[in-house]
Amino acid sequence: MSKRVNTPLTDEAVKDLKAGDRVLLNGIIYTGRDAAHKRLVEMIDNGEKLPMELRDQTIYYVGPCPAKPGQAIGSAGPTTSGRMDAYTPKLMDHGLRGMIGKGLRNQAVVDSIIKHTGVYFAAIGGAGALLAEAIKEAEVIAFPDLGAEAIYKLKVEDFPVTVIIDSQGNDLYKIGKEQYKK
Repeated sequence: MSKRVNTPLTDEAVKDLKAGDRVLLNGIIYTGRDAAHKRLVEMIDNGEKLPMELRDQTIYYVGPCPAKPGQAIGSAGPTTSGRMDAYTPKLMDHGLRGMIGKGLRNQAVVDSIIKHTGVYFAAIGGAGALLAEAIKEAEVIAFPDLGAEAIYKLKVEDFPVTVIIDSQGNDLYKIGKEQYKK
């Protein structure tokens, strides 16, 4: 059974999530890949105003395909999260609470998740067309010159994800390996 969670994320909602939980996200999430993350960190370092409020927000690591007629967005599958690891702790220091991607995260990210009561979700790789069905609205809000890697504001309804790293630092990838060894 899936838990329904609304964005922006709250302490209470995140603390209730455990590694392995299936979640249906509802509300606003933002997109961003490595080029956008680099620019956001540079803006923070330069004291510039960010294009969106990071406090309690969730960033989906995706570079969506163009929308077909009648669709909000094209295929929108997750990209490898590790490419954002160098930038994630700083963004979490500035309020980011949730991330959606695929793959492992480094220890600095896990430590930031614990420190900031955050959460790392995974979306299913290879299911971008299916995931796009849960995206009801999409609007480029920053860095349009990056094309598909621009920052989009997405309105999602029942966007399916799995908790990989919970706010206590429990990591489903590690848990799964240990269970397999037994």
